[in-house]
Amino acid sequence: MNANRLLTAAAAAALAAGIAGAAWGQPAATAKTEGQAQAATGKATTDAPANTAVQGQAAAVREGAAPAPAASASAAVAGYAKIAPSGDIVQTLQASGQFKTFIKGLDATNLTPVLKQQPHLTVFAPTDAAFAAYGDVDKLMADLPTLQKLLLHHIINAEVDSAKFKGAHGGVPSGAGDKIVLDGTSDTLKADQASILQADVHATNGYINAVDQVLKAGSVPEQLPEAAAPAAEEQPAPAPAKKTTKGTKRGGNS
Repeated sequence: MNANRLLTAAAAAALAAGIAGAAWGQPAATAKTEGQAQAATGKATTDAPANTAVQGQAAAVREGAAPAPAASASAAVAGYAKIAPSGDIVQTLQASGQFKTFIKGLDATNLTPVLKQQPHLTVFAPTDAAFAAYGDVDKLMADLPTLQKLLLHHIINAEVDSAKFKGAHGGVPSGAGDKIVLDGTSDTLKADQASILQADVHATNGYINAVDQVLKAGSVPEQLPEAAAPAAEEQPAPAPAKKTTKGTKRGGNS
């Protein structure tokens, strides 16, 4: 078996081996263990993650309507133009013309067929500008196992639209076997350290989220720090007791 076939097999195995559980959601400032998150669901699904707080937030969004993507200053800097669905995930990225490096990497690691044929995927696609800022792309392209693992980190084997993590923060299992940390606790939606330039582009086999940086596993904590407990109100110090002096009877000779 040659290297390309090995890479293809590894990619398929990574996406099939339990990574479908996208029930990662943590409400802001609420800790969950990895075991609890993975136990919430065990198969690829288009349903919201089994997390009541996140479901409650998602219920506020009209069913079937994608929320407006958050604005990002990076979009203007990179000259990003919004993309529209144009077939499957790969076809939509190709039609945009802004993800050539990402597509080149998918082709080199035999991930293109996976992103064309596998249903119910969510892909975080770095723009060409994001890869240009990443570093030595030629060196990365020459190291196919490392490149494939990096690209698999940008894929979730479930449909995770932004309504599922709006107002929440937590890790979602990725195709690389690690986790993408999604953060919807501020106006700008985040994936790991990257800002999402455009969310919820619905291709025929899943969602595309354009991001302004190449995702880096472990770049942000999976759990938000617990909110500091409010300081107890200081009670006023008791007033000092008043000293009472008894008068002394002064005697003397008249």
